[in-house]
Amino acid sequence: MPTKRYAFKIQYIGKNYAGSQIQFENGEEIDAPTIQGTLERALSTLIIGGNPAEREKRPIKTVFSGRTDRGVNSKGQVVHFETDRTIVASKFVYSMNEILPPDISISDFMEVEKTFHAQKSAKKRFYRFEFINRKYKNAFDGDLMLIKYPLNLDRMQKALDYLKGEHDFSAFKSAGTLNPSKICFIYDATVEKHGDHVVINIEGNRFLYNMVRTIVGTLLQIEGHNLSAEHMQNVLNSQDRTKAGRTVSPYGLTLMKVEY
Repeated sequence: MPTKRYAFKIQYIGKNYAGSQIQFENGEEIDAPTIQGTLERALSTLIIGGNPAEREKRPIKTVFSGRTDRGVNSKGQVVHFETDRTIVASKFVYSMNEILPPDISISDFMEVEKTFHAQKSAKKRFYRFEFINRKYKNAFDGDLMLIKYPLNLDRMQKALDYLKGEHDFSAFKSAGTLNPSKICFIYDATVEKHGDHVVINIEGNRFLYNMVRTIVGTLLQIEGHNLSAEHMQNVLNSQDRTKAGRTVSPYGLTLMKVEY
């Protein structure tokens, strides 16, 4: 029987997972909770049924629009999979959300063409990083990072403006970057402050491993040491990771949406 390809959006809170992707070491799956592993078990249970042997024989495999690290959230991650079963969208979404744990949900389920690929067909990805800017912590801050010193938002925006366009982002990648291509195109990058919450929005065609978190770390390096906004351009041009700021906490980083 021919297979059909389906796609949907997935939302998750990443703090209880070792990233979005199943991880392997020496060809063996690492025993760590991941979004993909949890999702595939739920899909297999719902589509294949309750027989463990049958699920192992015909597992449902998923493809994500991109990888998110431990602690990173999603509101708009996109996933596709294939099955020979015909699926009714409304019933499927309801059933999946009953099976999945409270910190994972799905929406916008649909059948797609076989040419659609959650990762390779993506044109833009939009990330948001949020943190707190005040002198003292608050019990309701949750896991958001607290920055105690004052920030110059005009300078931060000027620094972000240097990132727009197509550049080699080697200075902002972590050692774990597997893809040899370090060229990314940033369509937009902005900073806003709402009360004591600071929000950084970055939209690009692709992102390197820990790239957004290192960009935020470099912004805080500029603010913490009262450097000029041009420091961001100097770091970018250097293509040297040691020139950039630290890779900040993943808490507060959310994949907001993926465009096709």
